[in-house]
Amino acid sequence: MGLSTKPLSTLHEKSSFDLADFEVPTGREEEWRFTPLSRLKGLHNGTAVGSGTVSAEVSAPEGVLVESVGRDDSRIGSAYTPADRVSAQAFSSFEKATVITVPRELVAETPISVTLQGDGQGAAYGHTVVVVEPMAQATVVLEHIGSAVYADNVEFVVGDGATLKVVSLQDWDDDAVHVAHHHASLGRDATFHGFIVTLGGDLVRLSPTVAYTAPGGDADLTGLYFVDAGQHLEHRVLVDHTVPNCRSNVTYKGALQGDDAHAVWIGDVIIRAEATGTDTYELNRNLVLTDGARADSVPNLEILTGEVAGAGHASASGRLEDEHIFYLQARGIPFDEARRLVIRGFFAQLLEKIEIEEIRERVLGAVEAELSR
Repeated sequence: MGLSTKPLSTLHEKSSFDLADFEVPTGREEEWRFTPLSRLKGLHNGTAVGSGTVSAEVSAPEGVLVESVGRDDSRIGSAYTPADRVSAQAFSSFEKATVITVPRELVAETPISVTLQGDGQGAAYGHTVVVVEPMAQATVVLEHIGSAVYADNVEFVVGDGATLKVVSLQDWDDDAVHVAHHHASLGRDATFHGFIVTLGGDLVRLSPTVAYTAPGGDADLTGLYFVDAGQHLEHRVLVDHTVPNCRSNVTYKGALQGDDAHAVWIGDVIIRAEATGTDTYELNRNLVLTDGARADSVPNLEILTGEVAGAGHASASGRLEDEHIFYLQARGIPFDEARRLVIRGFFAQLLEKIEIEEIRERVLGAVEAELSR
């Protein structure tokens, strides 16, 4: 693929901790054109008063440090600077942040569980920092439940030679609104596996981003979503390759059913001039199950150097293959069961990446419940 003549990075060039540096979005901006602003309940324009609560309950294995700190803590904002108005609003509005530290060379034997539960009483803002020090290993499960109008930022700082695996489960009540940025900063030879599962909520907009601070970083970003009637589920991925010899792989799959079910996936990968030896690929697949559902999928790949190990992207949206259903029906399987088997197969490869059996079975059960609606 040739060099880009119009740098994609202009979409992501603005970042600031100051809310005043971001204009209120109108919906005409490229980064907001798919998002129904009227359903954000004021998160984008400052009218969402922080009168609600999203509580954070953390369960961590021995040796992992969990702290509740104020915004004056030097670790807050050390890896990520807000890149849009909602993110800046969240940063300027949270009261306490949760900081989780996995000490150097510690291998956490059990997952770190973070349960974020909304009380449904109004808007709330949050901030979470996960620091995995050099040569340490950990798995973090972020679970979002309850009702909320919630905006937050999550920073993952993965040290040299460290490994962090994250499962983020959005299982909100039907009326919830959630806008979040998840940013991973990778050190030398660091490994980050992020798995996002989005099922609940009225409107959910998640922006996972990855940046590399030294060569050898390896990022694998996976997403699974199931969109029902009236839901808007949006995922905006950015992987910014700025140093040599790093890898990234992005795979997102979603299914949609019902009137006005809307999925949005934006996949941006930037390979800057100094990022020689980069190996990257991104893939999005959408399965449209009924009339009235809509999937927008926009992969973007900007390459500013000719010295890459590999770079590519693919995107497709379509309906169930009639021949697959016919094949199963011809062997005595009823239509509804045949349909369920095909959709389960569509997600199977992704579900295998969830190493925590309890979470994997729960997600599979949630998908089955969606199919039975």
